[in-house]
Amino acid sequence: MKNFLAFDLGASSGRAIIGTLDNGRVSLREVHRFHNGPVEKDGSLYWDYPRLCNELKTGLKNALATGVKLDGISIDTWGVDYLFFDRDSKKELRLPYNYRDERTLKAAEKLWQQIPASELYALTGIQCMTLNTIYQLLAHQQAHPEDLNNSCFLPIPDALALALGGDFTAEYTFCSTTNLLDPVTRQWHWELIDRLNLPREIFPEIVAPGSVNGQLSAELCAELGCEPIPIFKCGSHDTASAVAAVPAPEQGSWAYLSAGTWALLGVEIDRPMFAPGREYITNEGGVGNTIRYLTNIMGSWLFQELRRVWNSEGKNLSFNDMEQMARSTAPCRYFINPNSAEFAAPGDMPGNIRAFLRRTGQGEEFSDAEVIRTVYDSLALYFCTKLADLEEIFHVRYGCLNIVGGGTKDGFLMELTSCALNRPVIAGPVEATATGNILVQAMAAGEIRDLAGVRRVVRDSFELQEFAPETAMASLYAGVMDKFREIAGK
Repeated sequence: MKNFLAFDLGASSGRAIIGTLDNGRVSLREVHRFHNGPVEKDGSLYWDYPRLCNELKTGLKNALATGVKLDGISIDTWGVDYLFFDRDSKKELRLPYNYRDERTLKAAEKLWQQIPASELYALTGIQCMTLNTIYQLLAHQQAHPEDLNNSCFLPIPDALALALGGDFTAEYTFCSTTNLLDPVTRQWHWELIDRLNLPREIFPEIVAPGSVNGQLSAELCAELGCEPIPIFKCGSHDTASAVAAVPAPEQGSWAYLSAGTWALLGVEIDRPMFAPGREYITNEGGVGNTIRYLTNIMGSWLFQELRRVWNSEGKNLSFNDMEQMARSTAPCRYFINPNSAEFAAPGDMPGNIRAFLRRTGQGEEFSDAEVIRTVYDSLALYFCTKLADLEEIFHVRYGCLNIVGGGTKDGFLMELTSCALNRPVIAGPVEATATGNILVQAMAAGEIRDLAGVRRVVRDSFELQEFAPETAMASLYAGVMDKFREIAGK
């Protein structure tokens, strides 16, 4: 029996979860949960790194209080964000920027004048999204050039591991989200970095998931009264850990959707793919020397922002309330492009959706229930279009879609996605990211041989739920697909 502690930090919350591996099965026990989100300071959005470090310490303390012996610790987070550290003092230079901060917009426009987006995609295989690290670093260099002197750039999960006792290395799957990696060599794209006039010395060594990252510091061991604990690199980009935990079959073609604040829909391949005209499909690193060939889609972020705004107005809605409101109104009346730029930043989400509907000639007045139903229908149909793109590229039809992550708790979205696809949806596990984190630690510790072994443990450990398409709804979705594509611009 082995016990591993996973810290799984998303853009809205974080958890500390103990995973116990025993006789080929893994069980999970949550020992700490905390809120996460952007903080505003002087007109910019940041992450509260010191507070997050304290939350890790609390999670570790709670895990030790259970009395189990911890055989490893690892951290996964959302992608693209980073910190700068002074190389001598190992102190952070400022709070890390939040990827939704608008500073990157001008940096992206300026860079695309120098290197067109199509060329950037050819160099890195990464979809050109203005939140990517490449634009963040250029904006950072413009605003704070002093931060790039005698410093080290670390991705957020590696920066958090450093606070526990980790080293100055960066994990591959996260680095692949920076738009600064060569997807073939899987190392920093030095030619691109030189063209951007970014100093090479700020970039740390890239290491693979399943590597040892150090051990819990002597200071923390003394403070918490514990023995040294290994710190491992998991797939530190949370989607990499989630995809590692997809209960996929060992044979045959399969596709996945990691459903959370972002919804990442894709397939797993051995080498990067550059399909003509598909520059919105990104090549991100995966566990086991794989590539996650996927589309980034705004997922539960849309529901989160609707709820946040409405509750600030005193409506006091739960997510279940919102689901029931959507169920109560007619389907397929209105559509949005879920990935439209106006939905990306915190703001008036209900107002922005209504403005999109008016601008696209779909009406003038829309109830709250209709707004929510619009999001449900549009997400289900958008998933369908993106899966169809993958099928066209690879000349295959996927028999089902494996959906993992917190979004699987929204049974209505699972039902509608199955109907839009007109094929089964296999949902689970809910805690896919933490599970992948834990089982990659087990690989690093020699308890599991490879990625196939990880997925075997997942299939043997969790009860999965299957959603089958309902004939009438599937027919309705098929009938509005052309209208949706026209409105969504897809």
